[in-house]
Amino acid sequence: YKNYLLFCLLELVDKCIGSRIHIIMKNDKEIVGTLLGFDDFVNMLLDDVTEYENTPEGRRITKLDEILLNGNNITMVSI
Repeated sequence: YKNYLLFCLLELVDKCIGSRIHIIMKNDKEIVGTLLGFDDFVNMLLDDVTEYENTPEGRRITKLDEILLNGNNITMVSI
């Protein structure tokens, strides 16, 4: 059953390749970018990335060409 759930998750993520996705990380950073690829651990490679982070000084927005996200730190993914 666990392997089936992992297979379903990987199938869903695979359908998002080439799409803009919105990711919420464990540290509450939000990342929006185009999904280029991922591996079996759901580590994700994105390009044309915007990173949003809430700080005591306000919301910080950072633009990045590419980013590699550790799948262990991803809380939620939406399209």
